[in-house]
Amino acid sequence: MALEMRVLQSDEWDVWYDHLELAFGGVPESAQERDLYRSLTEPGRSLGVWDGETCVGSAGAFSFRLSVPGGALVPAAGVTMVGVAPTHRRRGVLTSMMRRQLDDVRAGGEPLAVLTASEPAIYGRFGYGTATYALSVTVDTTRVRLSLPAGTDEVRLRLVDPQKALPDCEQVYAQLVARRPGMPARQPGWERFTVLDPEAARGGASPLKCVVAERADGEVAGYARYRVRADWEPQGPEGKVEVADLDALDPAVTAALWRYLFELDLTSTVRAGKRPVDDPLLHLVSDIRRSRPSPRDSLHLRLVDLPAALEARTYAGPLDVVMEVEDAFCPWNEGRWRLVCDAQGAARCMRTADPADLELSVRELGSAYLGGITLSSLAAAGRVRELVPGALTAASRAFTSDVSPWLPHGF
Repeated sequence: MALEMRVLQSDEWDVWYDHLELAFGGVPESAQERDLYRSLTEPGRSLGVWDGETCVGSAGAFSFRLSVPGGALVPAAGVTMVGVAPTHRRRGVLTSMMRRQLDDVRAGGEPLAVLTASEPAIYGRFGYGTATYALSVTVDTTRVRLSLPAGTDEVRLRLVDPQKALPDCEQVYAQLVARRPGMPARQPGWERFTVLDPEAARGGASPLKCVVAERADGEVAGYARYRVRADWEPQGPEGKVEVADLDALDPAVTAALWRYLFELDLTSTVRAGKRPVDDPLLHLVSDIRRSRPSPRDSLHLRLVDLPAALEARTYAGPLDVVMEVEDAFCPWNEGRWRLVCDAQGAARCMRTADPADLELSVRELGSAYLGGITLSSLAAAGRVRELVPGALTAASRAFTSDVSPWLPHGF
């Protein structure tokens, strides 16, 4: 029987999601998680591949707006729920879904597609490049102290139910989006994702807790959500604080929240994952080695409409460069493009017959797009080729961002 790919129908969602759980190891999610994903799924953007009555492939997309250098919010397809049944590997199922999905993204007018990869080696062949990294820290709070900026002691902290604190926390998050590339503006319903707290996912830790930070006028200017994992050794308590989120609008609030987490009773370790690689915490701690920072890949990005994507962001300075771009999977992007940026960083991108200054693939452009990975570092790995001396340095500088791009949560 031939395989059939089709857009998901509402009454097929449970079978489609059952397949996805199987593809990711077969451990069922909680009813709370499942209900949330059901509510967030966009059926018209979700594909299923069927072998008779059996779903053997899935791929979905969320309609995001992603912050890019300069603060603009650019429409982006948040690729998600991609899986192929183990019985149907190596039959072209994944490639056919990626082909259909990128065609649909292009037709819908979204310049970008983004994803988080369970296995990062998979998506490079479809033109996705690693665009952001996330930092994990594990801090020994018995040995590491914080250097606190002025104003830290004036910040007022309150413990609040995470659900009740959501409106204030979302206002803080919304103010941060334009400040840092890679952050998605949260669409209605996504705020529930941040306080999802099924007991089965806690691994023995406490329920989710939330502390909000207020300025003198009572305005909420930051928050931290965390769990505490109790642990006792013969010598005494060795509890661990597991930080889910920490967002703040100024240095004093940032420091006050970290100090609160470092000083929780009966704990000796603070663990935080999915932090920006330039997190202020790295400059607050007295001993970076005992904070054990560790990066890993996070957001993978693909330019679907190359000129529209390159014109949507701003650049760090003037630039006039011709790029020969390879893109076999989306051939409408292939060819020679001239990117011209003025002194304010505004850009125009158009096809040209002029000789190329640089050669690269769309994957490298995806990596450099948010400004956290330099074209020069990619060139050092042989993935960008400079054809005209000086072109690489100029382009690499123009593409950089003053702050590191960051994806604060998965999807």
